[in-house]
Amino acid sequence: MTPAERRKAMLGVLRSSVRGRRGELAGLAAWSLVEALPAFLSGVLVARALDDGFLAGDTTKGLTWLGALAAAMLVGGWATRATFLRLASIVEPLRDALVTRTVEGSLGQAASTGAGDSAAVARLTGQVEIVREAYASVLLVTQGFVVRTIGALAGLATLQPVVLALVLPPLLVGLALFAAALPGMAARQRASILADERIATATGTVVDGLRDITACGAQQRMAATVGAHVDAQATATRELARFTALRTIAVAVGGLLPIVLILAFGPWLLRNGATTGTIIGALTYVSSGVHPALQTLVRGLGNTGLWLFVTLARIVEATGLATPGPRSVGNGGRGLPRGYELRFEGVTFGYGDGADPVVCELELVVPEGDHLAIVGPSGAGKSTLAALAVGLLEPQAGQVRLGEMPVRGLAPAAAGRTRALIPQEAYVFDGTLRDNLAYLAPYTTDTGLREVIELLGMRELVERLGGLHEKLEPARLSAGERQLVTLARAYVSPAPLIILDEATCHLDPPWEARVEDAFAARSGTLVVIAHRISSAQRARRTLVLDGARATVGTHDELLQRSPLYRDLVGHWTGRPAPGHAPRRESRGRSLLRALLRSG
Repeated sequence: MTPAERRKAMLGVLRSSVRGRRGELAGLAAWSLVEALPAFLSGVLVARALDDGFLAGDTTKGLTWLGALAAAMLVGGWATRATFLRLASIVEPLRDALVTRTVEGSLGQAASTGAGDSAAVARLTGQVEIVREAYASVLLVTQGFVVRTIGALAGLATLQPVVLALVLPPLLVGLALFAAALPGMAARQRASILADERIATATGTVVDGLRDITACGAQQRMAATVGAHVDAQATATRELARFTALRTIAVAVGGLLPIVLILAFGPWLLRNGATTGTIIGALTYVSSGVHPALQTLVRGLGNTGLWLFVTLARIVEATGLATPGPRSVGNGGRGLPRGYELRFEGVTFGYGDGADPVVCELELVVPEGDHLAIVGPSGAGKSTLAALAVGLLEPQAGQVRLGEMPVRGLAPAAAGRTRALIPQEAYVFDGTLRDNLAYLAPYTTDTGLREVIELLGMRELVERLGGLHEKLEPARLSAGERQLVTLARAYVSPAPLIILDEATCHLDPPWEARVEDAFAARSGTLVVIAHRISSAQRARRTLVLDGARATVGTHDELLQRSPLYRDLVGHWTGRPAPGHAPRRESRGRSLLRALLRSG
């Protein structure tokens, strides 16, 4: 994964934590405005307490203004509590999504390579907890900096606008210095984390093979290997520590230099209409607002912020959480194929060594962009063929390829973005309707989902369920409604190969036609295992499976060439196929063939 792809994936993951949570974000913004009240009023109230109160000899008035400041702080404290609750509603969904994807990615990689790492999931889920805590901390310090700084600057503009010229430029310079240091700090932090992982891996190898290492006299060699990783981590840590100087300079320039400038220009300010209270109020804004806010921001982003972005990048790399797309690159294994032509090359498969093959020496090419229907009697191997096409089953002979690559050789992350198989039994899980629809394409927008909902005729269903972001109870859905949810899930996925294994059997014929027409117009390849003749008639080509034989052609061609297809047409329509009498013995032949195979 390139750095650009990694950054894109990381930003996509973070954006997913706020997508669809407009209510929480609006509440956060509203409470943040209230939270900014003490920062906005502090300097003004201190100035009034001095000028109108203590310096004027009116202690009561001075205490009254300070009491108003205390009341504003109490209101701000209550608002801070409310913002914490809103931030939690953003952080926790991110943690849940990362844990799910991390476990799936790690186990999927172990399954594809055949060599699992029992500690991989534990390490990655531990990193997810780091991301969760760091994300919460970064959100808090960033929101606090924005609230306190904007409140203080707005108060300065109200109190004495000219003072902004002494505060704002140093603040911007300090922020720029810190921003310039962040990439170098992130690189050193990343090097430290990678070295730590190498230490853990090397140490585990030593512990597991301690007897063999001792027997071979390789103690010094292994000690040198582990020591090199320890030295690399120490070097990265020392280099990271050097960047602390830049952080200190950034805080001094942005938060302390304005105080020096206000004091230095104090006489000039007094000569130009400022009062003593005004100058003290301006110093209050900087010393209690701008400076601590900047210091907290630099400390937070320089510590937990680095942990967030570096650890999240590591999770993205290890589990392939790249932004889905049909041309993106898979992780940790083979990338995506060039082209999506589906080829069965002499494929044979049977359930057991002694069983007759369900699929026998099949030669089939499904060009990219084709629309193929598969028909045949029960037990002819239609669902077996679908499972072979997506790599769920491995042929006993021959090869199934997607483009130039064997489908069983695709890495899980790549395979998930190249093909989608929707079986007859639709699976809908607990969560929101959006979670179910966008499961295979988590970065899809609500607008994109609504377009698919309209296309597949699901608007009434979505309205009945309460909208995209309502909690979905699978038990409330009929079999047909569950199929619609999974069909929409497949439609919005990035997969260019869609296989529908009787996935519309619970829909009435007009709705089935609408769904299949929508998928046929979708970019990519569509394979439909048909349970109605209308599905075969809508397809460009049809594959007829009849035991060891397989015949491919258009509807009209198969009526001429395939007796079994003519029987199926007659069975589905209830009348003989045009120009042909039904073969009454076909059901008996199928039963006899099944009995012979089982015997």
